Amino acid sequence: MKSKILLIIPIILFSFLHCGNNKEAKESNLAVAQQNKKAKEITIISVYDNYQIKPGLKTAWGFASLIKTPEEQILFDTGGNSDVLLSNMKKLKIDPESIDKVFISHKHGDHVGGLKGFLEQNNNVTVYIPRSFPNSIKKMILKQGAEYTEISGPQKISKSAYSTGELTGPPTEQSIVINTKKGIVVITGCAHPGIVRIVSKAKEIMKTDRVFLVGGGFHKPSLSTVQKFRKMKVQKAAPSHCTGDKVRKAFEEEYGKDFIEYGVGKQIIVK
Repeated sequence: MKSKILLIIPIILFSFLHCGNNKEAKESNLAVAQQNKKAKEITIISVYDNYQIKPGLKTAWGFASLIKTPEEQILFDTGGNSDVLLSNMKKLKIDPESIDKVFISHKHGDHVGGLKGFLEQNNNVTVYIPRSFPNSIKKMILKQGAEYTEISGPQKISKSAYSTGELTGPPTEQSIVINTKKGIVVITGCAHPGIVRIVSKAKEIMKTDRVFLVGGGFHKPSLSTVQKFRKMKVQKAAPSHCTGDKVRKAFEEEYGKDFIEYGVGKQIIVK
């Protein structure tokens, strides 16, 4: 009898440990799956705009958005005032030092005005600027201890993100294109070259007709732009900043649930 008991005990212990290992393995696999899923997400957060979505954040004329890709964090434009930019980032729990790259669309003050103040908080970044930028801005970037890369034509800036390259406005402007599983995402600062032209250029660069989202400043285009977006098969629209209230309203009426009200504090997650 004693020998039988001794034989049963190891079996019970083995079963217990085996179940425990299975549970740990399942939890580990689940964690990895969730991590992989999250790694494929693209997150876009408005940190500076004249439209407000989240109460308690500051608004001012200008534009800046944080773009989180699986590889890095990119600050698209810096608004017109670094105090407003940094205040909003702090309230949104975004550490300036977590930013890897800065992408500046064009030279207007409401898009580049917050750059100097931002670089004072984090100069361990590469700033992507149009080649036509004034030397004064280039010198300021270097003086702050950061580096810059001049963009002229379409250029890959990370595994997921591309620049459209300089497009004539005036002023000359570049926009960012992000590759996602659902199609491309196009973010514009002011769209001085024309929002329809920018989207067409993005489709040409990425060799795709799948445009999941276009957001940012559309620079008060004509109301016909809404139907042009439909013809280009743009799935979702998130106009803000300099788009104009009438055009935003027209997009909202046409796009319905696919219209995204974009402004300070808004977060868009593309899975």
